[in-house]
Amino acid sequence: MKSMLVGLLILFSQTPGVLKTGNPPGNLQAVDTPNDRGESITLKWVLPEDISGIKGYQIFREAEEESLHLAGYAPAGKTEYIDELGVKNNVGYRYQIRSISPEGLVSPFSEPSPMVKAYPQWFKKNLTNSLVMIIIYLGLILYFVQAAKRGKKIFLRRVPGLDALDEAVGRATEMGKPVLYVPGIWPMSEVATIAAMNILKPVAKKVAQYDSRIIVPNIYPIVMNVAQQTVKEAFTEVGKQDSYKEDDIFYLAYEQFAFAAGVNGLMVREKPATNLFLGAFFAESLLLAETGNMTGAIQIAGTDRVPQLPFFVAACDYCIMGEELYAASAYLSADPRLVSSIKAQDWGKMAIVISLALGSALTIFGLWFIISWFTTG
Repeated sequence: MKSMLVGLLILFSQTPGVLKTGNPPGNLQAVDTPNDRGESITLKWVLPEDISGIKGYQIFREAEEESLHLAGYAPAGKTEYIDELGVKNNVGYRYQIRSISPEGLVSPFSEPSPMVKAYPQWFKKNLTNSLVMIIIYLGLILYFVQAAKRGKKIFLRRVPGLDALDEAVGRATEMGKPVLYVPGIWPMSEVATIAAMNILKPVAKKVAQYDSRIIVPNIYPIVMNVAQQTVKEAFTEVGKQDSYKEDDIFYLAYEQFAFAAGVNGLMVREKPATNLFLGAFFAESLLLAETGNMTGAIQIAGTDRVPQLPFFVAACDYCIMGEELYAASAYLSADPRLVSSIKAQDWGKMAIVISLALGSALTIFGLWFIISWFTTG
């Protein structure tokens, strides 16, 4: 692309004659391009009266350390050009423009533009809508955090799958069998895996309180390290650090179906009373859930992978769907800060839904200002 641009510049810089039927554009203005990083300059001009024999316009630029040279080309009829080729911050530039015919004849140069410098802007005005929404969201978070600190009870919709965790861990304890926790098959950098680790800690606390056992197979070594630390902290916080068994949180296999086969074998041999599948799952989801169902375990699954939800719904006792997985840590811990952020998100979504409904209604009467405000940027 760059070589093509250089070729065009060389082509249009070859001027075998003078264009007598066309004048250069007038009133050439050069200004710093708004809402950018200071690496472009916007040129505007007035078209000559007769443009019938004009193919386009050659744009020349000179700077404090550059002699006048061809910097760009605009087709006939255009009155604006943004120069982004090699423009530097805080360097003065001056421009001239001339017309060129299909035969390569050129007009005289226009009057030079005033000297202009490019500067980076601190704020992009076309993203004002985003700033307003961020301020509203932060205000909602601060309001609910303060309300929670004052002792106000913040309501969150019940999630049956999360409410059943106590029952599931208690059942495993009564039967003298372990709890199997599978944190998905994605690396630690993924949101679903982070959410799975957030849920793992309260689950491990329950297991430690009941003097039960938790098994956590992993597909990534880093996820295994995080899981080991999470379970260890959970056991320590309830005063059961001596009951923690590092060997129960282990690396199993790196390949997707090898991992699934290993977990299936684990379920058949250990026969855990409770299976928790929480994180990112793909084609192995039904293999895991069906095997667990055959062993008679109570199963709770949760994932943000929408195509896998039908398999979990069919084969598991409870299913945590989509965003419920992300909100689980706030739901289980009842931490006012986390609960407040979830509540603020809910109100933010409600405000967006109301804005969309109001905007759709107003467009019927030809009023587009809400929609245009949301689409600016």
